[in-house]
Amino acid sequence: MSEMAMSFAALAGFVVGALAVLFYRNQIEAPSRAETPAENDSALLPQGVASVLAVLPSSAVVLDANDRVLRASSAARAFGLVKGDRLMAAEILALARQVRRDGEIRETEIDVAGHKFGQEITNFAVRVAPLGSHGQVLVLAEDQTERRRVEAVRRDFVANVSHELKTPVGALSLLAETVQDAADDPEAVTRFAGRMQHEAARLTYLVQDLITLSRIQGAEAIPTPGQVPIDEAVHDAIDYCNTRAGAKDITLVSGGTEGLRIWGDEELLVTALRNLIDNAIAYSPEHTRVVISSRPAGDSVEISVSDQGIGIPEEALERIFERFFRADPARSRATGGTGLGLAIVKHVAAAHAGEVSVWSKEGSGSTFTLRLPAFGGTAVAVPPSIPLEAAQ
Repeated sequence: MSEMAMSFAALAGFVVGALAVLFYRNQIEAPSRAETPAENDSALLPQGVASVLAVLPSSAVVLDANDRVLRASSAARAFGLVKGDRLMAAEILALARQVRRDGEIRETEIDVAGHKFGQEITNFAVRVAPLGSHGQVLVLAEDQTERRRVEAVRRDFVANVSHELKTPVGALSLLAETVQDAADDPEAVTRFAGRMQHEAARLTYLVQDLITLSRIQGAEAIPTPGQVPIDEAVHDAIDYCNTRAGAKDITLVSGGTEGLRIWGDEELLVTALRNLIDNAIAYSPEHTRVVISSRPAGDSVEISVSDQGIGIPEEALERIFERFFRADPARSRATGGTGLGLAIVKHVAAAHAGEVSVWSKEGSGSTFTLRLPAFGGTAVAVPPSIPLEAAQ
């Protein structure tokens, strides 16, 4: 049983026990009521039951002997489990009837059509227990849809990381054996040593990107934000990518409004821009240009990276910011891409309370735009001659 399931079972057990105590105390204090069932079943609920149900984070429902809803938490109604005085989930209703017949506590998991926040399917962990001596039943349903989604993402991430690490590590092992066998052939040693350097660099990039992504993927606020000059961040990112661009005779050009600043982390911004520029270089043909420009946009600053590359298929645009997703896997692997660059960009934007968007057309190139909050609440260009501190 998973830790979450154990926690839910413990919570459900506590609630059932608490309500049982309330029933017992209610019957001791009012024996005449226990001896003769009241005409109104809701009167059989002890004082405090409604209060207990109101504070539960999970969906809670109390059914009478005729399957009529006596009490239901707001969560149960919000998820569509209860309408009026009816329990809408047939599976839970069938389980409640079994519990009423034999008095045994039962647990299950069900999927129901979503009624909350646009969900299509909601997955519930359900626990049903008898309540009192008049055929009443308590139903607790814990929404675990998000937990299931997170677990699926985590499994995919671990599987992808394992696969991506195996490729360069396996290549290095094979190349090392080949070099050993070709020890008497200097030309072969030189050639295979170059391949080993390439695979080692690829492994290094992957590990660095994994470390960066793990540090920022929580979308938590930047711990020590400060004012970040856009011009300096763009310059540092271009300087980092110049060697790779030069190998393909791609010109990196910066432009737009100078002197803009954001409130954030300069290292993270340089990392995001470096990944966008690297991505543009990887998917651009030789002898083209990549343009990095910035402009004010009200209370934000927009930084765009445009290329003249192959573009992105329309069906891939919604997924390109996913970890390890590649619009063109063959090209990405050939250029040493890790498949994490755009995911890092997305999380850097989120950490700055900003966003990243993309425009692309196959055969016409792509433009990625970072939109980040401006320092001081308004995007104002500061002349280079004025120190940043004096411009506050």
